[in-house]
Amino acid sequence: MAVKISSPAAVFPGTFAEGRQRFREAASAAGATLASRANPERGPDGGDLSTETAWLGPKDASRLFFAQAGTHGAEGFCGSGIETGWLQSGIFEQLPPDTAVLLVHAINPYGFAWVRRVTEDNIDLNRNFVDHGKPTPDNPGYRELRNSICPDEWSREGENRNRAQFQAYAGKHGAWALQAAITQGQYFDNEGVFYGGKAAGWSNRTMRAILKPHSDHVRKIAFIDLHTGLGPYGYGEIICNHLAGDPGTARVKDWYNDATATDDGTSTSTVVTGDTQIAITDTIPEAEVTGVTLEYGTLPLEEMLLAVRADNWLHVHGDLENAKGKEIKSQIRAAFYPDKDDWKKMVFDRAIDVAERAMKGLTQS
Repeated sequence: MAVKISSPAAVFPGTFAEGRQRFREAASAAGATLASRANPERGPDGGDLSTETAWLGPKDASRLFFAQAGTHGAEGFCGSGIETGWLQSGIFEQLPPDTAVLLVHAINPYGFAWVRRVTEDNIDLNRNFVDHGKPTPDNPGYRELRNSICPDEWSREGENRNRAQFQAYAGKHGAWALQAAITQGQYFDNEGVFYGGKAAGWSNRTMRAILKPHSDHVRKIAFIDLHTGLGPYGYGEIICNHLAGDPGTARVKDWYNDATATDDGTSTSTVVTGDTQIAITDTIPEAEVTGVTLEYGTLPLEEMLLAVRADNWLHVHGDLENAKGKEIKSQIRAAFYPDKDDWKKMVFDRAIDVAERAMKGLTQS
């Protein structure tokens, strides 16, 4: 399908407010039905925060292409650009019968506006979709390394000590175990990183509320959660959201012949607990879901995790207005949004390819 965008880099925003406005304009121009849900917090400029949705196609369609941007707020620059670009490109102009498109923009608007991965409650949204009425998964590796992962001070000397602790842990348990200890998720340290929360946060509840009205008619869903941070620069890794043995795994392999999996060692990501796809299976249990995470590489893993940890320290212990605070905010922005034209072009070209494959799988399966 011909794509109507001459400069893909131009669709990516510089701020949350710019991204929201561009998304709204592109959705309106495409004839989408728009809706907005206000977040209770404010942005760093005092501006309002909200999650937008755009719906294209029949209201009672049984097949749904569903993509979400900004699960991890700072990654919303990329997801916003992709969704706006999709709308402008014309790929959704002639939808197959009984097929609709749902685009969710900035499901975590607080994190997008403040350039943080987490929500207003310091929750990693992609770890928040667990049953909080039951015992939550433990992460003994995080417990062991907690004071090195989330130190009270942020200095060169302190990081040398922390790095030594990480190297010792990796030497004993392996590099993969170290990554899992830090990133897999934890549910006890509410000031720490990759915190899954004690209850469903605002973004969790909002995602479910967005999906609920469609539970009576949607029966097949192609889900794409847009992320950045892991993998080679500019490469869009298609990560299967299903584990081995789930019927969705076979469909992912059929639709995307280059998909990876978190549970067989082929992905750059470890297995994640409490991911966003659970909201879909909980809210529309009758639907056949084929879900992937489209993960775009930015910086080497160690640099990316350093930025996450530094930002966590800043918001718990630091000062956003001093030189160190501003340097850290620039660091985390770069870790999840390389503001470079070559990266943006690679991202958007891949996004068009993946969307077309998702739509083909959805309508031909």
